Amino acid sequence: MSNQNNNKKAPRTYMTLFKRVAITSVALSTLVFGTVSADTKIQTVYHIYIDGKRIGTVDSKNVVEKAIDQKVDSLKDQYQGLDLIADNVSVIEEQAFYPTFNNSTTAKKLETELEIAAEAKAITVDGEPVAYLKNEEEANEALKQLKLQYVSEEELQELEARATSKEPLPALAEGLSRLLDVSFVEKVSISDEKISPDQVHSPADTVTLLQKGTLEEKKYQVKEGDVLGSIAVDHDLKTAELLALNPGMTEDTLLQIGQELNVTAYKPFLTVVVKKEQNKKETIKFETKVNENSDMFKGDRKVTQEGQDGEKTVHYEYKIINGVTAETNKLGESIIKEPITEIIEKGTKVVPSRGSGQLAWPTVGGYISSHVGYRWGRLHKGLDIARPSNYAIKAADNGTVVEAGYDGSFGNKVVINHNNGMKTIYAHMSSIHVSVGQTVSRGQQIGVMGSTGNSTGTHLHFELYINGALKNPLEYLN
Repeated sequence: MSNQNNNKKAPRTYMTLFKRVAITSVALSTLVFGTVSADTKIQTVYHIYIDGKRIGTVDSKNVVEKAIDQKVDSLKDQYQGLDLIADNVSVIEEQAFYPTFNNSTTAKKLETELEIAAEAKAITVDGEPVAYLKNEEEANEALKQLKLQYVSEEELQELEARATSKEPLPALAEGLSRLLDVSFVEKVSISDEKISPDQVHSPADTVTLLQKGTLEEKKYQVKEGDVLGSIAVDHDLKTAELLALNPGMTEDTLLQIGQELNVTAYKPFLTVVVKKEQNKKETIKFETKVNENSDMFKGDRKVTQEGQDGEKTVHYEYKIINGVTAETNKLGESIIKEPITEIIEKGTKVVPSRGSGQLAWPTVGGYISSHVGYRWGRLHKGLDIARPSNYAIKAADNGTVVEAGYDGSFGNKVVINHNNGMKTIYAHMSSIHVSVGQTVSRGQQIGVMGSTGNSTGTHLHFELYINGALKNPLEYLN
């Protein structure tokens, strides 16, 4: 039996290559049975594997090291500042008689199939790596920047300084606030990871990633009064996006109470909890007390004591989760100035010829066909009311009739003095049912709607004056 046929190799052992260090190999013994001449040469070769798959054999470690160096050098500009490594290469050293190898072919395969990884720091949330950065300094900076989305740099520095101080917290001055704590709900740590260089981010990009998180399916139950548009707005979606999340639904779909809709929303990787306290000055609104006064006419009011707001300081503690206030606790309050109650005397004395100041609608229904204001180049001084249920014209309030008769462009007109500074005018009536000097009550019929005088159709022209000044009746009708 020849020596070649009796070569036997030990079991393979794989060693991973890291960075550009010399390749550690495990030798495979070549077992030979029979006689071997003294001048027979034993040669060392290296079998190269990528992810456990053999790609070739070389006679020098330099072939592999050169291929790794070239691959790393080609990526240096693209991934500046990263420690790049060949993470999927293994080598087995073998000593054998008359071995076969091919440096050129193996080098080309290495160039093609070699994968370069980066040694990075991972931000780990509840045991799962979610973001990768160049080093621990940048990882800590990303976590700090995430906190600074919800607190100021000054607040954070002050909090960190207090953490190293043994002095008790001083009382919080009026109008000031103070950060008590900023933390993460989840368990956060920084660990070593080997990862594709493409997955290593800057601190700024990491903050965005941690805030945005991953998609978590969220459902919404339709309530009475809901429409697609309002549901979409409430969940920061466009109507088209809401429809896309619910296949088979269109804008014309009739929603059913209790129906479940998919309103998928982003769930952040990290939940930032901020605790603050604030000593806040607040206004104490004064109360109003109304006394009925039978010596004063109904509709008259008089302030006998001016109300004044009080002041107090309130000590609050807030719990804010991802920028939204989740809890507000009142720790205490102190009155600075007591409020002063406003006292009003309200008249109750009723006089048949005196109005209350609140006007009743002067017709039986109808609509306003023309408002107070300029039209056709001139001021229209009253409301035109047309198409009532019937044509009865009624006094808008108690008062005394001071005019009742025909008056040019007004046609048949009635003027009522309400003896409280108010005067109302009713024009274009077809007939008048009251006379000058007569006392009328609120809602009493004083005539019939018509189209006398300068009128284009049956309607009531209704004017209001207060202390001689023209007013818009709409502001006093109830």
